[in-house]
Amino acid sequence: MSDDSADSDMESAERAQTLTRSDWLALALETLVSAGIDRVKILIMAKQLGVARSSFYWHFQSSDELHKAMLDEWLQKNTGPIIERAMRPEPDIIRAVISVFECWFDDHLFDPKLDIAVRLWARRSSVVHTVVEQADAMRVDALTKMFLRYDYPPIEATVRARVIYFTQIGQYTLDSIEAPNIRFSYGPEYLHSFTGKRPDDRQIAELNTKIRQFYPDFQPAFSGLSGSS
Repeated sequence: MSDDSADSDMESAERAQTLTRSDWLALALETLVSAGIDRVKILIMAKQLGVARSSFYWHFQSSDELHKAMLDEWLQKNTGPIIERAMRPEPDIIRAVISVFECWFDDHLFDPKLDIAVRLWARRSSVVHTVVEQADAMRVDALTKMFLRYDYPPIEATVRARVIYFTQIGQYTLDSIEAPNIRFSYGPEYLHSFTGKRPDDRQIAELNTKIRQFYPDFQPAFSGLSGSS
């Protein structure tokens, strides 16, 4: 064995000792988003990390265990925040929906690229498809319960929850996405459409303030949308 080869093996071993389970999981999720599940392979990721394939097994027993960890991370990242915000106590349904909107404003609360990647994966795996169906049901159920808290009839609450959720997921799957400044400018009308109630000027101001927490330069692209009349 040459000195260069020995040095390379030593460096690889040292890198392997510093890697954590989270490092492998993060790379697997990044790869899923950028290249799809076919590229989430132990050997490919080991080369990217500059370590031996065997170091993967320090953290995971198998690819199946990695896949389960990936789905668990997706559920925690993309489902947990929706449920938490749908359950927040707010003085009215307009403000409750604005609270849920935070998930669409902040990619740290809901990662749309990861959501699409998992859904594409689900088309090829019945196990993943079941997990995605369960997650969708949990999200819609949380939104339904939100409407029920504000005295919407059960069927109407379910339909309105579906409209909010399916509209947003559909938005993410479009090839052409509106610029945030344009999309968020429709916020007052979305609130009216989703709740059946017109937001007043104070609620619209609260919505715009919330948007600017994540997009400081946001200015409504047009005026004359819903407000108290």
